Amino acid sequence: MILVTGALGQIGTELVLALQEKYGNDKIIASDLKEPENYHCKFEKCDIRDIETYERINNENKIEIVYHLAAILSAAGEKNPELCHDVNYNGLENVLKTAKKYNQKLFCPSSIAVFGPDVPKEMTPQNVELNPKTVYGITKVKGEELCDTYFKEHGIDVRGIRYPGLISWKHKPSGGTTDYAVEMYFDAVESGKYECFVNRNTRLPMMFMDDAIRATLELMDAPLDSLNYHSNYNLSSMSFSAEELEKEISAHVDFNCLYKPDYRQDIADTWPISINDDDARKDWGWEPKFDISKMTEEMITNLRRLNE
Repeated sequence: MILVTGALGQIGTELVLALQEKYGNDKIIASDLKEPENYHCKFEKCDIRDIETYERINNENKIEIVYHLAAILSAAGEKNPELCHDVNYNGLENVLKTAKKYNQKLFCPSSIAVFGPDVPKEMTPQNVELNPKTVYGITKVKGEELCDTYFKEHGIDVRGIRYPGLISWKHKPSGGTTDYAVEMYFDAVESGKYECFVNRNTRLPMMFMDDAIRATLELMDAPLDSLNYHSNYNLSSMSFSAEELEKEISAHVDFNCLYKPDYRQDIADTWPISINDDDARKDWGWEPKFDISKMTEEMITNLRRLNE
């Protein structure tokens, strides 16, 4: 049986569907803080900070693989640093302790937020000193270290990706610094205008969700002995500025974007412009399928359909 924590979030929403397609509906259990109505698979309400409930769910359902997506994201984390640490680190530790107890295989994602302003901005390499300046980034660095400890000391097969900004038409996210890219698409189709919270020249690594889900499944399927890293693979697809995205969208929709940077600009300024993911390509054959043009066609087509 497979458990997905944070199943109602941006990644979890689509990962659950992909796992159901791959393994069958009856093999997947979703969990999150609030139980939704009319959900499409078995659901267990759970706060990962509550280890007793989390352990019970794992024991009763004989969970063998966990995709641990429950987290507080970057912008939300800066507003509530104590909660960010509690969920992203203490919650992760509960997941790892349970994995040790039941000998589970784990996917525990990280983020480009682990990189501080002192790393090379262009093609940030896999191995650099990690000195993030955000609470979210710090929790992700600690999380990578904790996962590596459980791999080395307890033999837990834990794997993870440093996700870039993720873009999807199926779920409008909240609480992340790269969310402007998703919001720009949604608002362009719905109203033809958007107020962007980063400046027009802000360039960040991004990825279409279809690629991110595929990368996640490919990493989990890779032979363990082929992996030179575990919880912290760099992953790359494309990088573009907010203005470049605006122009790409404007080729499909009558669209006006106003730039009004807020506190999230300071977060974005500490992150890389592009990522070197040679190790992921070499170790488990990663290769993206979407660029900004192909992604924009998919986003606009599907959002128009949803708004009909």
